Amino acid sequence: MASPAQPRPRWLLLIHQLPPAPAYLRVKTARQLQKVGAVAIKNSVYVLPNTDAAHESLTWVAKEIAAENGEASLCESSFVGGTSDAAIESLFNAARGADYQDLAKNIRQARKDAGKNQRIDDDKRSAANAALARLRRRQAEIASLDFFSAPEGDAIASALDALEEHLRDPAPPSPPTAAAAVPEKARRFTWVTRKGVHVDRIASAWLIRRFIDPEAVFKFVPPKGYLPQKGERRFDMFEAEYTHEGDRCTFEVLLRRFAIDDPAVESLARVIHEIDVRDGKFTQLETPGLERLIAGIALTNPDDEARLALGSQVFEALYASFKRKKK
Repeated sequence: MASPAQPRPRWLLLIHQLPPAPAYLRVKTARQLQKVGAVAIKNSVYVLPNTDAAHESLTWVAKEIAAENGEASLCESSFVGGTSDAAIESLFNAARGADYQDLAKNIRQARKDAGKNQRIDDDKRSAANAALARLRRRQAEIASLDFFSAPEGDAIASALDALEEHLRDPAPPSPPTAAAAVPEKARRFTWVTRKGVHVDRIASAWLIRRFIDPEAVFKFVPPKGYLPQKGERRFDMFEAEYTHEGDRCTFEVLLRRFAIDDPAVESLARVIHEIDVRDGKFTQLETPGLERLIAGIALTNPDDEARLALGSQVFEALYASFKRKKK
């Protein structure tokens, strides 16, 4: 009787020893490992998730080491003590988080170089659009190595969408009407957003169901190319009806568009803004704790509905806390 197939070990390790010479080999090897997204768990021990692509990448690095008279071994591994899977995942998220933070600086600089929307001349707009294309390519490179969805990735996607929106030719202003100050109305819509929800989308979904559309249904789709159907409203995604405007995150846009006048929600908006946009505009004591909590929810719940359910409980509790402070 055939024995049942053993589960594949979760990790692939490269264990290497480099010769003293040539001196450049150490730098070359480090760059190669960084390029494929590997992280160090000990000196000369690097790890990747155990996939066919990772096996191919680390085999190539091992051959390069051996060609220079070094030693390199590959092994599949499951950790049962000492180092945990969660600790290794946090190493990957820290590495990708650093990459995303560097990219965020470049995005802010690109927006600063472009200037205000109404004053962008053709040369500046052309240069800024070229910069946007480079930034999106860099985002794709980082995302291809973001094996465990580092929380900073969500803010980068939003920041790039906001930059793209900023670079569009502004529409001519509409003449003011008596209805301009009337809040929008929404009931029983299907609200569509990008898959892999994180802080701004989770918070926006809570806001929608709590203050805007109590019977809202949520739908999760790829980030681009989705055409809305009748009875659907998109939020925090490309060409959405409700998404980043200027330096406002989607939560803040919804708050403004639906004229939600509640000091506790405004306090919550400041926390969400800082986690999502990261521009230092607001300082709230609750920000670091909420950021870690939402990151933990995303890390342990790949299903978007589960993220919304747990995240909504968190935002409801934080809202109640702010409400009590305001009394």
